[in-house]
Amino acid sequence: MAEYRQDHEDVTSFTLDPEGERELLRVQKECTFIWTNKEGQPVGVIMSYLETDDGHIWLTGSEQRKRFAAIRRDPRTCIVITSAGTALGAGKTVTYMGRTVTHPKEDRRIKDWFYPTFARKLRGAGNELAVSQFVRLLDSPRRVVIEFIPENKIAFDGEKHRAADPPLELEAELAREATSRT
Repeated sequence: MAEYRQDHEDVTSFTLDPEGERELLRVQKECTFIWTNKEGQPVGVIMSYLETDDGHIWLTGSEQRKRFAAIRRDPRTCIVITSAGTALGAGKTVTYMGRTVTHPKEDRRIKDWFYPTFARKLRGAGNELAVSQFVRLLDSPRRVVIEFIPENKIAFDGEKHRAADPPLELEAELAREATSRT
């Protein structure tokens, strides 16, 4: 008889493998970006992102938003990405802990690379008119580009987790046995 888990106490063996992690980052477009405010409270918002081959995650926003002052004060941040809403289905997640670098607004080299690449991910590489429009709208005076550098992660694969559940037929048999003992 196959071995199945008896409970949900220890899920550490159900990690998302590196290929699954790369696929998740590629297909998802949004993450939860988390920082701490002056009082030390965690705060998070949903943001669109761009992943790069070096494992860094790039985001952007208008610098008057409080998160940008907060991450300049304390660059320790967190990003959570889930497969919900993608073709991968629900249950795949990765949480990254790391540091965020705020690049100078004046750095045209970064903006000239980031805006079109980011726009292609979000608007579709085959829709150049939508991409160029998005780039034009992004390129505003107060917009900053930030780079999240992961230092640690927690990755979870719900498919592996569900595969370790006893089959429902076995579950029904166990329930009948438990009922007959009472």
